Amino acid sequence: MFRLIGMLCLLAGSLQAGAWPRDRGTGFASLAGRLTWPGDLSSARPELGYQTAYAEYGLTDRLTGGLDLGRSVSGDLKLIGFLRYPLRERGNWRSAVELGVGQIDGEPVLRPGLSLGRGTRNAHGYGWLSVDTVAEYGLRSKAIDWKLDATHGFALPRDRKLIVQIQTGLPAGRSAFARLAPSLVFPLGKRFSAEAGLTIGLAGDSGIGMMIGLWSDF
Repeated sequence: MFRLIGMLCLLAGSLQAGAWPRDRGTGFASLAGRLTWPGDLSSARPELGYQTAYAEYGLTDRLTGGLDLGRSVSGDLKLIGFLRYPLRERGNWRSAVELGVGQIDGEPVLRPGLSLGRGTRNAHGYGWLSVDTVAEYGLRSKAIDWKLDATHGFALPRDRKLIVQIQTGLPAGRSAFARLAPSLVFPLGKRFSAEAGLTIGLAGDSGIGMMIGLWSDF
């Protein structure tokens, strides 16, 4: 059960982390394309389009390593490698710490993170609740960008999943933002699934976006 929940937590948006470690010798990879428009839909052409890629692998039963490529909290291009390690369970809740290193817009960064999560269940199967946060620290600028995502995943009939996420962030020197990001996950056989979703600005962000992704576990 927890392996399935952990895999699905990776789909929950731009943060791409989770409280559940990968089993040793197993992996996960995803690709996604994203487009955004102004909130008033004054233009048929998107303001921004970009792709993201993510991969992680169970190095041991407790240590997970991975790569995160795409866009940072500030909107700049990023390339981050990370290690994640679970902490002690408390009741039904699991937690994990993470440390990432890499570059954002050409600047070297450190990215510590903390994840909390628990499994849920309804008549259609397993879901999850999770809270994931990271701090992107620029080693030259000394600036810190913060991000926190809260996610609820629901099981639907025929192995589908509904993901409802609140994405929040505080880029250094800029206003905080909050977005609503619902999506649906559809199985495409035993190893592949597709995800289709929207983003809707709630505060500090008036944009509307869409995302289509493909992911696989191995």
